[in-house]
Amino acid sequence: MRAPRWRRRLRSQAERDAAIRRQIRRPPSHWVIVSACVLVLLVLLLVQGFTVLTTGASRTPRPGTGRAPLAGFPSLLVARHGRLVGADRPPGRQVALTFDDGPDPRWTPRIAAALRGLRVPATFFVVGSHAVRNPGIVRRLHREGFELGNHTFTHVDLASTSSSMRSLQLSLTQSALAGIVGERTRLLRPPYSATPDAVTARQARVYADLSRRGYVIALSDFDSRDWSRPGTAAIVRAATPTRSGGVVLMHDAGGDRSQTVAAVKRLVPLLRSRGYSFVRLSDLLGVPPAGIAPRANSSQELRGTLLVATLAVARWVTTILAVLLIAVAVLAVLRAVILVLLARHHVRRGRVAAEESYTPPVSILVPAFNEAVGIERAVVSLSQSDYPDYEVVVVDDGSTDGTGDIVESLGLRGVRVVRQPNAGKAAALNRGLRLARHDVIVTVDADTVFEPSTLRALVQPLRGARVGAVAGNTKVGNRRGLLGGWQHIEYVMGFNLDRRLYDVLQCMPTVPGAIGAFRRQALVQIGGVSSATLAEDTDITIAIGRLGWHVVYAESARAWTEAPASLSALWRQRYRWSYGTLQAVWKHRDAIVRPGEGRIGRRGLPYLLLFQEALPMLAPLIDLFAIYGLLFLDPLPVLAYWVAFNLLQLALGAYAFRLDHESLRPLWRMPLQQFVYRQLMYMVVIESVISAMLGIRVRWQHIERRGGVKAPA
Repeated sequence: MRAPRWRRRLRSQAERDAAIRRQIRRPPSHWVIVSACVLVLLVLLLVQGFTVLTTGASRTPRPGTGRAPLAGFPSLLVARHGRLVGADRPPGRQVALTFDDGPDPRWTPRIAAALRGLRVPATFFVVGSHAVRNPGIVRRLHREGFELGNHTFTHVDLASTSSSMRSLQLSLTQSALAGIVGERTRLLRPPYSATPDAVTARQARVYADLSRRGYVIALSDFDSRDWSRPGTAAIVRAATPTRSGGVVLMHDAGGDRSQTVAAVKRLVPLLRSRGYSFVRLSDLLGVPPAGIAPRANSSQELRGTLLVATLAVARWVTTILAVLLIAVAVLAVLRAVILVLLARHHVRRGRVAAEESYTPPVSILVPAFNEAVGIERAVVSLSQSDYPDYEVVVVDDGSTDGTGDIVESLGLRGVRVVRQPNAGKAAALNRGLRLARHDVIVTVDADTVFEPSTLRALVQPLRGARVGAVAGNTKVGNRRGLLGGWQHIEYVMGFNLDRRLYDVLQCMPTVPGAIGAFRRQALVQIGGVSSATLAEDTDITIAIGRLGWHVVYAESARAWTEAPASLSALWRQRYRWSYGTLQAVWKHRDAIVRPGEGRIGRRGLPYLLLFQEALPMLAPLIDLFAIYGLLFLDPLPVLAYWVAFNLLQLALGAYAFRLDHESLRPLWRMPLQQFVYRQLMYMVVIESVISAMLGIRVRWQHIERRGGVKAPA
């Protein structure tokens, strides 16, 4: 006798899936790739953080009250016979204008324009980190004949740092100048310095050491104190020489420098009218410009170019990450608002009809492979259902631990065991589907425990003629311990809240394998359970939705499943889920553009990709930027952002637990998720995406059971 058409259709689908399964191979580890990417990202963040780190705003010290070791010294200091001495300066009324803390994209060009208009040379002591952020301004200053000096890389007090840090600060700035203008400079102005009279003994020792390395220490004779913005007139008075000329200290960055610009325009004509001339520092030293700014050799220029390029990349990466961080925050808030609104709508809608009179005959399929630990508890719970008419078909998929024997030894009425060589979960479900006697099919994992009323609640939505599948409410049955508690929170918050949203929007992408009900007609129309992906539950649910069937959520149909009890087992499970989801989305990608499939294609699949794949990949930015901000930025806003993000998650969790009638007590574990659990989930998604991008097929990995499921009486 020839088999019915639907049975032949299932066999042909099973044969095609078997061919695909033979091609599946286990992926190599991607930890090297992932670790390298994370390391590069961290290095770039640290580099960028170092370039923006400063020890304080622009200022100059007040004259000390004790003995000043350099009192009476000229403002330009050099090493002679190993000692710090004043440089010889030509006599006359010569003034050298100097500007510290730049370049600033707003004020440095304005000051330079004022100087050009007045035909006045000047020396700009640049902060290296500012120079690499504004290389165009530095090149223009150099091209227009202004001298450049070294003002350290991040504006640190050289007397308060170690010798190695001083060397790093100065060499980085030298490399930056070599990469930008092809020159190095002997001119050095230590940050937070002013006239020689204000130099302390400790500073004098540091300056002497630096002068022995070839630097000219450029202090000042006249401190304009423009950093304090005392007013244009006060700046002009402080910068005006009384007799002979000298070095004038001003600033082109570090805040609003409008008073400095105005002071330059008033100071220059005033001093010229009194017979002063304006020169560069090299002129005061009597040294040609090439002696102050020697040409960098090829290796120095190459190092400088690489430094500038690396820091440019670091800035771009940091900017992109900051934008993505904002996107993550917006998505998180938007998702929370949407989930709450649609969950409330789902709850109100579910209260309309509470009758449970629809009880068609049901076939329960239990695929089992080496499930000896929990199979008895699962099957017994099914046999204790208050449902009037059902059968249980346990498909022993080549178990080697006596799973089938345990079920047979129970002698339960309406429960039968079917044995087959190991062929995978999809093949076991298809075998059970062919042997099932009824048109309503319920699938149950072999580690899952039903409540007596679960089956009745699960099939009620099938009274609707267009309902093709029903997703039940999966609960963690082994929630004791930190790991079990974390998964319990995730199941309630993520899975069940999302299913309410999918139900309202009519775009359910997954009926969980632990508890789901199907019309046989819908399963036959899609060719049975496919093994082409590792997420067969997502695969068949999307396929059913594409055919126009409605897939709904029955929140009162609770099933208690065993969650992984170790981090390694959790990794294997979630890796399979994440990779399988990507496979299923890729398989059904044409649903996005096909007419009549917009609910699942343009609602369900984008939401699935955005919030189950993309958002978890971006979520680590919150942690990375928290560390970055604490190290290099004002920590208070960073802490406020992190606390606000966690409070949002906590509020969403409390609402989800309330909807599921769960105790709020486990939520104390939620903040601890930030330190282990979330990072594991990030890495799972990242590795699965890398596997998918490399085109690697992943084999099914069996999770060991411990039989710790406990359902309420």
